[in-house]
Amino acid sequence: MKKSVYINSVGSVSAQKTFDNSEFLEEITDYEATELKVVSPNYKAYIPPAAARRMAKGIKMSTVSSQTALKEAGLENIDAIIVGTGLGCLDDSSKFVSDIIKNEEQFLTPTRFIQSSHNTVAGQIALGLGCKGYNFTYVNSAVSFESSLLDAQLQLENDEATHILVGGVDEMVEHHVRTHQLIDHFKNQPVTMKTLLSSKTEGAVMSEGSHFFVLSNEKQDSTYAELLGLEIYNELAQEQLPDQVRSFLKYHDHSIEDIDLVVLGNNGDINFDGYYQVLSAGLFANTPQAYFKHLSGEFDTASAFAFWLSSKIIKTASVPDIVKLNALHSSAKTVLIYNQYRGKNHSLVLLKKC
Repeated sequence: MKKSVYINSVGSVSAQKTFDNSEFLEEITDYEATELKVVSPNYKAYIPPAAARRMAKGIKMSTVSSQTALKEAGLENIDAIIVGTGLGCLDDSSKFVSDIIKNEEQFLTPTRFIQSSHNTVAGQIALGLGCKGYNFTYVNSAVSFESSLLDAQLQLENDEATHILVGGVDEMVEHHVRTHQLIDHFKNQPVTMKTLLSSKTEGAVMSEGSHFFVLSNEKQDSTYAELLGLEIYNELAQEQLPDQVRSFLKYHDHSIEDIDLVVLGNNGDINFDGYYQVLSAGLFANTPQAYFKHLSGEFDTASAFAFWLSSKIIKTASVPDIVKLNALHSSAKTVLIYNQYRGKNHSLVLLKKC
């Protein structure tokens, strides 16, 4: 018999002040921009200053969010570390290649090269904890985090592990932002938080973030919710989406009427927000709705912010006004998350109060 999968703790560093687990979107960071940087915690409280100076931003963010999650779960170590990332430590990769050119392949320091691989974050966390267990990094574009979740879910359901640290992390890289603005993947004109969905322009607001969770097949006092299921689709036409959602819910013994809140990944891109409109105006027209990318921005593992948001909503039994997409009241016991990026890499995640 498969065991249940519980979210026992969360840790977040994002474009909002989310690193403090005692708060829940009480202090909102507004903006008028085309890109968002994280609200940084006091890294000195988590990392020795000498070590922090040599760390890439993604590593520092992940150190804080992973330590927060482990502390809340009351764990000093775990059985496995699984991380999803779209870009990894691309900034260090870019700087290392630039140094090769500038210095004519001489006098290169190895730090940036060592930190330039995608599995650097998972490796650094393992070294810090002394964890010698399963260590894996998924680099699957906009479903990198979901791929990590799926791996952890399978291990926990089949009793191959008890506590697994799962995370999604991406840092903002200047070169990546500028090149994607040239092809209208990211917005070229600043928008505000309130006008993002009504901007009627191409592209999204680029951002970054790091979110970690302790998943376990053992429920404890700190438990947020139960992970009932998730599914990933590489490509879906808009007209196929309602049937896929119904099929997904049916597989997990749920119906549309069972969903108390649907969390959607609208990012203000006029070319692709139609996917969310299909659900918000159709299948879930009478269901409470929320969105999150006006707070987090867009990046490959932005869905990890939605996972954090949904977990907090279920545990606190409250939906912050800032994320509400309609005025319907939600009991927030069963939450469905739907995300996609530019019409590809669709994901459905189902969470429930336990």
